[in-house]
Amino acid sequence: MKKTLQYLISLTVAAVLVWFTFKDIDLNTLWEKIKQADYRWVALSAVMALVAHWSRAYRWVLMLEPMGYKPSVFRTTLAVLVGYGANLIFPRAGEVARCGTLNKLEDIPFEKSFGAVIAERLIDVLVLLLLIFLNFILEFDRLKDVFFNFFGEKFKNPLLLGSYALVGIGLLVAAYFLFKKNQEKIAQNTIYQKVAKIIGGFASGFMSVRNLKNPSAFIFHTILIWTMYFVMTYVLCFALPETANLSPLAALSIFVMGSIGMAAPTQGGIGSYHFLVGSIVVLYGLSQQDGITLATFLHAMQGMVFVAVFGIIAFLLTLVLPKREIKS
Repeated sequence: MKKTLQYLISLTVAAVLVWFTFKDIDLNTLWEKIKQADYRWVALSAVMALVAHWSRAYRWVLMLEPMGYKPSVFRTTLAVLVGYGANLIFPRAGEVARCGTLNKLEDIPFEKSFGAVIAERLIDVLVLLLLIFLNFILEFDRLKDVFFNFFGEKFKNPLLLGSYALVGIGLLVAAYFLFKKNQEKIAQNTIYQKVAKIIGGFASGFMSVRNLKNPSAFIFHTILIWTMYFVMTYVLCFALPETANLSPLAALSIFVMGSIGMAAPTQGGIGSYHFLVGSIVVLYGLSQQDGITLATFLHAMQGMVFVAVFGIIAFLLTLVLPKREIKS
């Protein structure tokens, strides 16, 4: 029931954002421009997307090695693609789907691969924050009003935020001492023992990043993943005549805002992506119509077509591939 409610809320948010973004847009004009796009750039972008997904899978393998597992990069890539496809249906379900798929294909414990995914996601968040900061510095004059208006509301009352933080810290400290006082009794509980085992697996996967056998390869693939994401976005801008002359800095702003939109808790970033990218593009001289057209085209290709096609193919392959036993 809870998951159904979360899904409906996410769907409602996406629907509201779509309505708000497209209410003043001529959909016939938008569709005509997308049909006239140069799809050779789309094909090139699709290749880059595959490189990024393969690189993400390879980086995942590097994170599993310290735990004694070395799955096939091909099978791990399939798991990554299935995970992205799952995100189109249920927000944030991709991580669970990809770890479940890897368990099916390679017999790697779910909690260990999931722990590695959590560490991977935190690293990606740090990279995205770095890109947001870089984008803000390079395009300060264009973006200052957008960023200050957005973040200003969040920090409007620092005293109130500080009070919330102190209360939260106090509750955590109280919970810790209460747990320590009753630790022996709690440890005998079967539910606690099962949860502790799962958490131990998560921790093992999460901490694997500290014991990488090849940290230079991990850094290389992290850079490659995000470089491919940026370049495939920039390449798709060339497919539409109205956006073919956008600068690399404009593409960086589009990429950053699009990444934030895709991270929002809506199905595949629907609505949130269009709203954020469409809003930022007008700062570079495009009309609202052309801005939303570009946002729709980018999201349709990157967030829907590539993900759906690659995800379906990967899922079908997982149905016929036998499980490969991996010894830890």
